[in-house]
Amino acid sequence: MQRIRRALAELRSGEPLFLNDERDPSLILAVETLNANRLQMLNAFTEKPLRLLITSHRARSLGYSTKGTEPVALSLADTPNIEALAGLCCAGIAKEQIAPLTEVHLMDTAAIALARRARLLPCLISASVAPQYTAILAQQVIEGELLAVPRSLLHQITAQTIAKPERVSEASVPLSESEEARFVLYREPDGLGEHVAVIVGDPNKWPEAPAVRLHSACLTGDLFGSLRCDCGEQLRSGIAGIAEAGGGVLLYLDQEGRGIGLANKLRAYTLQDSGYDTIDADAELGFGDDERQYEGTAAILQDLGIKQLTLFTNNPAKINALEAAGITVKGREAVLGKLNHHNARYLNAKSDRAGHLLDDILTEDQPPR
Repeated sequence: MQRIRRALAELRSGEPLFLNDERDPSLILAVETLNANRLQMLNAFTEKPLRLLITSHRARSLGYSTKGTEPVALSLADTPNIEALAGLCCAGIAKEQIAPLTEVHLMDTAAIALARRARLLPCLISASVAPQYTAILAQQVIEGELLAVPRSLLHQITAQTIAKPERVSEASVPLSESEEARFVLYREPDGLGEHVAVIVGDPNKWPEAPAVRLHSACLTGDLFGSLRCDCGEQLRSGIAGIAEAGGGVLLYLDQEGRGIGLANKLRAYTLQDSGYDTIDADAELGFGDDERQYEGTAAILQDLGIKQLTLFTNNPAKINALEAAGITVKGREAVLGKLNHHNARYLNAKSDRAGHLLDDILTEDQPPR
């Protein structure tokens, strides 16, 4: 786990990782951290064209005919500059084949998963290390200047980092929606994600199936009252609804932007302003419809002693995820915000394309602009 933590930190800070694979050792860097010096360094250790790793979502948005979920590798022989790389990753450029496809290596899928976990754009530049340079890089690893990540470890990253968050601290925090509330902080094993269980009411007096809401963090909506979404209203009405139902838990999950992170959510907002809906904007950045995972969420509920619940949600996928993890969902309660001309397209896309149950507000007259 220590090496996983360091790998995430190195990638986020713009340092290269040495993927230590006997058949194809390579260096990878996150494109969003790339600069001229780092690009020059990668070129210095390879005799082959650099490769750009992107997700299948991004490849399809660029016009490549790809199927499934495996990443795609592009040859960078004709696109050597940083501006071109940035365009291939997220600039919303014309849908045409700009760089030729090349072979996908065994570690590419795991490398993309690592970038996702680091909450970076899932877009990496890869350099196959020429044989004469492997000894130099090995010495840098020994001296602590470079981190080597073996294939066996890379493939374990996603499962290990989210499986079982650890309870860290807790305190009583009276809320306007429920004066009897307690915050319990959980931290994921790699140290990157932190979640808060808001305990509403007295657990000894909860109903047999306590009310639970899984609320993904939304800085713009929850804290600043953004009109682009309904998250802030859902947060507060969710806590009030849990209190009225006799108590339970609101899990405030570190899953900004349906799991893509704040930086990428803001990038998606910019794309939405140019005409994309929320699903297509995420795909343009290389993400799926919903990047959230709920294994750690189920582990938190189990730690709190909750094996069955009434779920406050509009999202059937959350019900399916909890039941798949062994949590019994006895019932569902809607948690609805208000429709306005800023969030109407967003809510319609969630209903039409992601299956959210929002008919009660979307059947209302659409608000005027």
